[in-house]
Amino acid sequence: MPRGSRFARVAAFAPLLLAAAAQAADCSRPVYLTFDTGHMGVAPLVAEVLERQQVQATFFLANETTLDGGTSLDDRWAPWWRQLAARGHVFGSHTYDHVYWQADLPEGFRMKPAFGPRAGRTQTVTADGYCAELDRSARRFKEMTGRSMSPLFRAPGGKTSSKLLEAAERRCGYRHVGWTPAGFLGDELPSDKYPNRLLLERALRNIRSGDILLAHLGIWSRQDPWAPAVLEPLIEGLKQKGLCFATLAEHPRYRDWLSTHHVNEHP
Repeated sequence: MPRGSRFARVAAFAPLLLAAAAQAADCSRPVYLTFDTGHMGVAPLVAEVLERQQVQATFFLANETTLDGGTSLDDRWAPWWRQLAARGHVFGSHTYDHVYWQADLPEGFRMKPAFGPRAGRTQTVTADGYCAELDRSARRFKEMTGRSMSPLFRAPGGKTSSKLLEAAERRCGYRHVGWTPAGFLGDELPSDKYPNRLLLERALRNIRSGDILLAHLGIWSRQDPWAPAVLEPLIEGLKQKGLCFATLAEHPRYRDWLSTHHVNEHP
């Protein structure tokens, strides 16, 4: 039987799905705000904005190096993740060591982790090895919060292949989540060429109902942080345009997947 079993532990996700259904009834023109981990320098400010604006988001977790020399999934951040989970946000895997897909190989995939003991070194990873990499984030999330991670993942950089996506679904039990073109919020871009004002104007002009939005909890290469300078006016501006915010638990592409799949949390 493939990893990420074909059998659902619906009970683990019942509160999530019930809350999603209730919110969906009030949200007819949704956009889906998602965050990938980063250096975590703006993470507390992001959480404050989301709480103040009463917006729930979806977070994709990797164990990345933080500004203070720790990592985004270490014990210092556990209370923060636990608080987010209690507020009803949704969580998926971003691979544990932020592992980039580079190529398909007969025996699996050529990968390069950005963090961890093999950071920067190309390696061959089997399909089972990739499943284990996705599961590491899920297990760590369960350790930190006592809650199960959703069976969703985002490949670092959005880099995938059809072979990788098939393995992730059939063998690992995770469905991939990318982002829509207008949903690329630009917080990875250099701030001298793409100042916050420009990114905000572009987002408010282009984002439409149904878009999946991508941002990060801190980008090393950006001098002027995108959040919260752009985040709060973006949320307010999209609300003024009649849009509302939902998690991926409410997205029509992922809603049924969440109700019939679960993360394999075994070691």
